[in-house]
Amino acid sequence: MQSQRSQFDIPEDIAYFNCAYGAPLLRASQQRIVAGIARKSYPWKTVPSDFFDDAETIRTLASELLGGDADGYAVVPSASYGISTAARALEHQLQKGDRILVMAEEFPSNVLPWKRIAFERQATVHTVPTPTSGNWTQAIIDELSLHVKIVALSNCHWTNGTYIDLIKIREACNHYRCTLVVDATQSLGAMPFALEQVKPDFLVAAGYKWLLFPYGVGLLYVAEPWRHARPLEESWLARQGAEDFASLVKYSDTYMPGARRFDVGEKCVSTTLPGAIAALEQIKAWGIDTIVQSLQAINDRLATHLAERGFRVPDRAYRCPHMFGAVVPPGYTGNLVTELKKKNIFISQRGNAVRFSPHVYNDNNDVQRLLEAIEEIIK
Repeated sequence: MQSQRSQFDIPEDIAYFNCAYGAPLLRASQQRIVAGIARKSYPWKTVPSDFFDDAETIRTLASELLGGDADGYAVVPSASYGISTAARALEHQLQKGDRILVMAEEFPSNVLPWKRIAFERQATVHTVPTPTSGNWTQAIIDELSLHVKIVALSNCHWTNGTYIDLIKIREACNHYRCTLVVDATQSLGAMPFALEQVKPDFLVAAGYKWLLFPYGVGLLYVAEPWRHARPLEESWLARQGAEDFASLVKYSDTYMPGARRFDVGEKCVSTTLPGAIAALEQIKAWGIDTIVQSLQAINDRLATHLAERGFRVPDRAYRCPHMFGAVVPPGYTGNLVTELKKKNIFISQRGNAVRFSPHVYNDNNDVQRLLEAIEEIIK
């Protein structure tokens, strides 16, 4: 796949290898957001169906691109909202002494909601320590037991891009009858997710990274058995008959079907949802498999070069294709992120690893600039 830089508004002197921090908006998303702002200036043109149509389009596109049925998707504003929704739905199944399993150095959004319900239900949050082998999958499976009721994971560790095989973990969860909650923020849209095989009870993704969404729009997929659970909030837009504004004073006790009850309130007639729709359409046009091939080619090139320069790079077998973290050589005492930023080259540091996360807007010139800069900085 050729570089898609022209689809983004990225200046020529910027080499951005930091999509895991936040993706730049597509030009198409910018245009639709601007159009949405213009529509908000003329509210008399808004009709009741406008409160629902964009969310329904997102559900349909998400199911076509990512798997599952459209009714299973809810529109949420953040990963923390989605995880909190899952925690609200699952808290009743926790008893004193039960465990909620998380990974070491997991992102706070997939830890803090579990800490709260663990405290309230007298359960415990059990942290799987970082495996020295790099094999997170086996380390997680080894910690499962009948005491573990909820397993809250990602399939790509956010600090360094380490891969977690959720299909194997799902099999182990079935054996121990654990509920599986997945935060796929750092992978959804940039690597395939086998939803039908993983069968997560809840799947959450903030959209502003690999889904290329505007900030404040994300996805929550809810498996069929949990679609009748109590939502995080009681939105009138999630109730049957909500499209009949004249009858809203006749309060409905019936939710709309599927996962719509879990939608965040005031998501509709939003200036941002059209931008998310444009992003889903573009990712579908490119194809996730094509995106993966492009990003893996870049990262393999970077990882090989870094390893030759003395960086400690995760084994390819344990590395996600779209992002990875590397530990700088022991003799280097500077700040690589800061030094690269001076040259308009952008990466991140998470934990003890510098993180490289390109996307299809990166071209060969970007890669060459990065490699040459590293050669200059780390001698």
